[in-house]
Amino acid sequence: MPPLPPTFDYRPPPGLDIVHEDERLIVCNKPSGLLTVPGKDPSLADCLETRVQARRSDRPDTKVVHRLDKDTSGLILLAYDKKALGALGSQFEHRKVAKCYVARVWGEVEGDRGLVDLPLATDWENKPRQRVDHENGRQSRTEWEVLAREPGGVTRMKLIPLTGRTHQLRVHMVALGHPILGDSFYAAGAALAAADRLQLHAEMLGFAHPDDQRRLEFVAPAPF
Repeated sequence: MPPLPPTFDYRPPPGLDIVHEDERLIVCNKPSGLLTVPGKDPSLADCLETRVQARRSDRPDTKVVHRLDKDTSGLILLAYDKKALGALGSQFEHRKVAKCYVARVWGEVEGDRGLVDLPLATDWENKPRQRVDHENGRQSRTEWEVLAREPGGVTRMKLIPLTGRTHQLRVHMVALGHPILGDSFYAAGAALAAADRLQLHAEMLGFAHPDDQRRLEFVAPAPF
């Protein structure tokens, strides 16, 4: 990784785990429990985006390029200017970004790898939950691979979202019959009680730099 220009402050402030930073963008490792962007209520102002904005007050156009659920941890990309935001956002829109998640799910998953191809839509009576909807849902596809089968009937999974729907990985794992441990929206009973946080982490993120299109790839190992 090339060194950053000497004008940068290398000391991350409290609450920010900076994986990479340059003139156009920053990649952070978001902790579970932190919002990606501020909520509508003033009490929900603290989030990853506002923390980065506070750190770089010289970059007023700083915005997140994509989002993670509050309870999901892992890598998030933010752009420092509108041009970078447009270029990076286009890569997500056209599925040119590589993403890989790690999850621990309830039960022993049969097989070593597979694909969940089930359309998803908002569950309006239980918003913000999502649900499988074969009539009105949007195409949603997730590749999965078993990484390890752990004691106690837990499976460690690698999940690769081929689309980017809200709660996609969480709902697809439930549809597979194996809810993610600690998922307060979709797990229940022993699966919910098995972890004190959602066991879902965005571990790898790869994209092309907006300046010269060089391929960048970052990894933040799962904390569970």
